Amino acid sequence: MAIGVDWEGRRQVLAVDLANRESRSSWKDFLLALKGRGLHGVEFVVSDDHPGLKAAIREVLPEAAWQRCYVHFLRNALDYVPRRVKDDCLRELRWMYDQRDLAEVRRDLAAWLGKWQAKYPKLCSWVEDNLEETLTYYRLPLAHHKHMKSTNMLERLNQEIKRRTHVVRIFPNAASCPRLVRALAVETDENWLGAIRYPIWIISRNTRS
Repeated sequence: MAIGVDWEGRRQVLAVDLANRESRSSWKDFLLALKGRGLHGVEFVVSDDHPGLKAAIREVLPEAAWQRCYVHFLRNALDYVPRRVKDDCLRELRWMYDQRDLAEVRRDLAAWLGKWQAKYPKLCSWVEDNLEETLTYYRLPLAHHKHMKSTNMLERLNQEIKRRTHVVRIFPNAASCPRLVRALAVETDENWLGAIRYPIWIISRNTRS
């Protein structure tokens, strides 16, 4: 699934499709189909760190800046610390995304690394290697940061889809599932027509990571 915001600030469900697996080729076909239907002028893309999707975005939308969802990034950080962290390490990492500009983030990062390097060396090394991918949204005006740094916009839609599909439990055939999901997408799209508008274009997508 992909959702977007057009140049008039309207949120839209751009496409819903069914694939056997998440791969570069399946995401490439998905994005090419969007372009075939007239998608153009994409400037900013937000997704998780799925390698197949990233490769497809680079190939099909090379002109767009890519933002790694910071929420997924913080979840991934849990893999590099003990199961139960009782100090402020991860909370302080989260606070970096509330800063107003990139210079503040870099100062906070240096201080954070100095504080936690000895205790969590694997986490600190991973953050240094990957944090930059989550800071692309700082290229945008401050007013857009809240919406453009994560896939939360799509996450809310995904939660509603999961709620509605879990009621069905077992679908009678392969066509019935996307039919229900597309109906929910149309319903959401119609509700967005009268909702608050955003000022710039974005594609946002979320998957398990």
